[in-house]
Amino acid sequence: MKQYLNNTEETEQFGAQLWTSLPTKCLVFLHGDLGAGKTTMVRGFLRAAGYTGAVKSPTYTLVEEYNLAGRQVFHFDLYRISDPEELEWIGIRDYLDQEAVCFIEWPDMGKGYLPEPDVVITLTAEGTGRTIELVKKV
Repeated sequence: MKQYLNNTEETEQFGAQLWTSLPTKCLVFLHGDLGAGKTTMVRGFLRAAGYTGAVKSPTYTLVEEYNLAGRQVFHFDLYRISDPEELEWIGIRDYLDQEAVCFIEWPDMGKGYLPEPDVVITLTAEGTGRTIELVKKV
């Protein structure tokens, strides 16, 4: 599925739709350049779950954890890791083994340590908006 999103609000709305369509245990890879809207889309997902706090990219913390409406959500950003082995140090397998939705930005940085995703979402800046493509692997 591929569609054009005109602005930030539409990107958040797309993320909100994922709240009802993704299973409670799901691994989602997020691809896109810096500023493409990956965190914005995750923010929409979290807002649909009732989260009202700030949603920031976990660029420096590597992972942000949310427990919402009885569902666990982990948002990873692997942009700053220098070696995929670092994922072992943060306990990536423990996160992925849980009944949780795991969003992973920059998944290529974890090649060899990450399992195959259930869903791949690619965001590409285009004009004043972005194109979003979702591919379900399951």
